[in-house]
Amino acid sequence: MQHDNGDLADAQQEHWQRTYVAHPGMYGQQPSAPAVHAATVFRTKGAKDLLELGAGHGRDTLYFAREGFTVQATDFSTIALEQLKDAAQSQDLADRVTTAVHDVREPLPLPDAATDAVFAHMLLCMALSTQEIHNLVHDVRRVLRPGGAFIYTVRHTGDAHYGAGTPHGDDIYEHAGFAVHFFTRALVDSLADGWTLSEVHAFEEGELPRRLWRVTQTRP
Repeated sequence: MQHDNGDLADAQQEHWQRTYVAHPGMYGQQPSAPAVHAATVFRTKGAKDLLELGAGHGRDTLYFAREGFTVQATDFSTIALEQLKDAAQSQDLADRVTTAVHDVREPLPLPDAATDAVFAHMLLCMALSTQEIHNLVHDVRRVLRPGGAFIYTVRHTGDAHYGAGTPHGDDIYEHAGFAVHFFTRALVDSLADGWTLSEVHAFEEGELPRRLWRVTQTRP
């Protein structure tokens, strides 16, 4: 079944809002394994400030802040970002964390070469078309300073949910209310055009388990 991608993304935004209301702090307080890895990479590269896309309620944002980074966290869920701001305040991290409501289908709210690093855990594999993903990665390159690293994770076509649930075209499938764009390796490689691709690391997370790639690429 084909589905207008804009309508699907709008519906997903509403779905995530309801989910964060029903399940505050749904991912817990511990950082994701990709965030822990990313902090090491960013520190090695001398990064001080970073942009996190799709931060949700902020388990990774707060970890980065505790590790000494200054973080601008974006998400399209106002509910999630309110939870993040409350947590940052309670952990005395508010001076290291700023938030912005942002839909990644729109240009990033930063000037050129404004940040040292960008992190996105399972944001690129949301209900975004291939063209929207390319546009986003192009804009990430714009806001990164030369030598800055972009680390992102995505579910891929080896995942058990690929091909299951409701198909929306463009390798997007909806399962239990959540739409996922499952990545091929060809898509990962095409997104690295004009970058230095350092790593495509396969790993598993959560129930099922979900099968993902952690991709690290650097702006020359």
